[in-house]
Amino acid sequence: MNLQSYSDQDLVKLYLTGNESVLEELLNRHKSKIYTSIYLLVKDQYLAEDIFQDTFIKVINTLRSGRYNEEGKFLPWVMRIAHNLVIDYFRREKRAPVITSADGTDVLNMLQVYEESAEEKILREQTHTDLRTLIQLLPDEQKEVLIMRHYADLSFKEIADLTDVSINTALGRMRYALSNLRKMMKVKEVT
Repeated sequence: MNLQSYSDQDLVKLYLTGNESVLEELLNRHKSKIYTSIYLLVKDQYLAEDIFQDTFIKVINTLRSGRYNEEGKFLPWVMRIAHNLVIDYFRREKRAPVITSADGTDVLNMLQVYEESAEEKILREQTHTDLRTLIQLLPDEQKEVLIMRHYADLSFKEIADLTDVSINTALGRMRYALSNLRKMMKVKEVT
């Protein structure tokens, strides 16, 4: 049977009738996109692999329990599960992701190229720590959009799709996040 010609929905139906082999086709069809979206958010290969595995465990359990009802929307449904698991991870860890460049170095540590004094270095590191702390104080919806936009470099369309809101809502949440950060920085006198 040539499974590549089947739609996702057809493969799900086959899986629900007991054909376990079709799950491999679904996994192979979408693993790159799902894994990449997780990795872009967590910036850690091993953590991304763990969350990817947890995503498919949740998918399998939901399918087996008969609770899957996303008619024709398999990939967005799986992406939403993966996204929720990433958000759960950040909530559990209460940590701000490190902003990294394409070569994997911490961008916050590269901001100043010239030789800085010990005092300047301490001040810069404290400012970055303060900023990360302030980001953690934002409401979850605002923090989520800010992290996805600035740390994971996702477009507002991608953010809207992952969070299941309109683009305008994602833009509004970003605007409020930046406004709230500015207010908190004034109060805390962070420059």
